[in-house]
Amino acid sequence: MNTATVSEDEGHQEHSEHGLSDFGYIKIAVILAILTAAEVATYFFDFGVVEIPSLLILMVVKFQIVVSYFMHLKFDSKVFSYLFVTGLVLAMLVFAAMGTSMAFWQNPSGCDASAFC
Repeated sequence: MNTATVSEDEGHQEHSEHGLSDFGYIKIAVILAILTAAEVATYFFDFGVVEIPSLLILMVVKFQIVVSYFMHLKFDSKVFSYLFVTGLVLAMLVFAAMGTSMAFWQNPSGCDASAFC
């Protein structure tokens, strides 16, 4: 074997150890498409009080799938996973704070409490 053949084989082996096969990525894409269809369905059908929690759960599951497989965190050090989970928790806290500000921090008369009406 010449040097070029050896380096190509080593690069291919490194890639296969650090990711999925093409069929694996297709399976992940199909799963993400199904989860996205479930999210879109919440717009067309009334899910009642479980709508927001189900959307949050779907968001977390899709986030975990994308960063685990497409960003290869499943195959990397756990430190990177902890950093991404910290960002996810922070994003959910900001989302919750924004949601409560829309529902609870407004004057019932329709006047914004910060305007001192």
